[in-house]
Amino acid sequence: MNGITMMIIAIVVLGGAYLLYGRYLQNKWGIDPKAKTPAYEMEDGVDYVPADTNVVFGHQFASIAGAGPINGPIQAAIFGWLPVLLWILIGGVFFGAVQDFASMYASVKNKGRTIGYIIEAYIGKLGKKLFLLFCWLFCILVVAAFADVVAGTFNGFVANDAGTVTKVAANGAVATTSMLFIFEAVALGFFLKYTKFNKWVNTAVAILLLVAAIVLGLNFPMYVSLGTWHIIIFVYILIASVAPVWALLQPRDYLNSYLLIFMIVGAVIGVFVANPSCNLKAFTSFNVDGQYMFPILFVTIACGAVSGFHSLVSSGTASKQIKNEKNMLPVSFGAMLMESMLAIIALIAVASFADGEAAAQGLTTQPQIFAGAIANFLSVVGLPHSLVFTLINLAVSAFALTSLDSVARVGRLSFQEFFLDSDTDEENMSPFLKVVTNKYFATVITLVLAYMLTKVGYAEIWPLFGSANQLLSVLALVACAVFLKKTKRQGCMLWIPMVFMMAVTFTALGMTITKLSKALVTTGLDLGNTLQLVFAVLLLILGVLVAIQGVKKLLEKTDDKKATA
Repeated sequence: MNGITMMIIAIVVLGGAYLLYGRYLQNKWGIDPKAKTPAYEMEDGVDYVPADTNVVFGHQFASIAGAGPINGPIQAAIFGWLPVLLWILIGGVFFGAVQDFASMYASVKNKGRTIGYIIEAYIGKLGKKLFLLFCWLFCILVVAAFADVVAGTFNGFVANDAGTVTKVAANGAVATTSMLFIFEAVALGFFLKYTKFNKWVNTAVAILLLVAAIVLGLNFPMYVSLGTWHIIIFVYILIASVAPVWALLQPRDYLNSYLLIFMIVGAVIGVFVANPSCNLKAFTSFNVDGQYMFPILFVTIACGAVSGFHSLVSSGTASKQIKNEKNMLPVSFGAMLMESMLAIIALIAVASFADGEAAAQGLTTQPQIFAGAIANFLSVVGLPHSLVFTLINLAVSAFALTSLDSVARVGRLSFQEFFLDSDTDEENMSPFLKVVTNKYFATVITLVLAYMLTKVGYAEIWPLFGSANQLLSVLALVACAVFLKKTKRQGCMLWIPMVFMMAVTFTALGMTITKLSKALVTTGLDLGNTLQLVFAVLLLILGVLVAIQGVKKLLEKTDDKKATA
């Protein structure tokens, strides 16, 4: 097996899945191109804002494609390339893409409301409360993990084993460019809102801004310490969580989506030009250094195959921007398959290195291994290795930072929604309700807890994040399956993914809780391990309770007199 063969298999499978399975689901569930979407029906200029397909696709793809599709396959490669390849393709098509499409579809058919409201409408108020609490805790984990990833890629100073501190030009360039992206996004947001040029002019403007930021970043690197970056990133998230989506979220994701797509296209070209050999075994063992392929493989490879976080983006932000129901297929199903392609590229990247070769080149983290491999591929056509390496690192940090934009907003919305019911009189709320549903209060309490957890470090948080993320996919699949059943639509294609992911996540969280409990016994009370253990236990309990309520609704007889949505 070589790189080109893997790439061709992925292109054929993922492309065929979109044309055949995606359109099958669209026809089966029913798309009404003439229906008025929530973006118009509920337009408020803050969260509900109609946007062109390419803009919403940019937001969806840039938000869901965090560090996961790169980190996951590289970490899971310890089991061999074959299990990784199979899970990315099978999981991406029949688990992830179906979940993302169903989540967006259910949301658009319910006034753009989140999965939490879907659960309230079709499962019950208690289920909604439990889910929103689960969702809020999960968002705190994501913000903590991804904020640490981004701060690490921006960190301008690195100390070696001898304690000598050196400047890292690549990180400084990435930091400058990323900060410029934010200011350019605001300008682009006003440009898109107050001018009426066609999408080709808008695209040209976005690409020019993108190139300008990269050129300035490469020439004027910014050297700031890790701790300072943590603070800067959380201040940015605070602003991004409460700003109107058209002013920052939409244009930033739109801008970054071109960088991410260029990176994927460049990587694909690099694979076809260099045709890297596969230096991984097809299969190693079911148990590698105490890590069992079940459930570790299916938890580690999350975003590239199936990720519960995607359901939050599909139903929490993207569904509120859909102009026409026919746009849901490319925005949700299509973006997921694009992410699976990125995961395949990550697998090819790690497989291109011989045993110990990456470490010998100083490539110690998953993003560095990915960037180093793509730089190796493209150097075959004469592109400077250092330039490509810097640009790929920039793209990886863009993945994580754009995910932070969305997940912080979803966390804020989840906290607010927890205290609101469909019959709540928002004009005459008690002082307590006014405080806890205030978007600034909800954002601050979410980010303070995430900041505390960030100090534990990305590497420590990731296993818990992976388990919680996959459990969230179970809850989203349950909610969507109940919605489809209650509205007389076929939802059997969600059942196998739902049951399989239940087995994966309950096993993984049980193993995580056992590991953290042993660590506490050994080391005593430690803030990081204690926080993680509390989160793990709460997430498992909440997840099980919501799943039980949902499955009960799936198994009960349907009232044929109820109207479809």
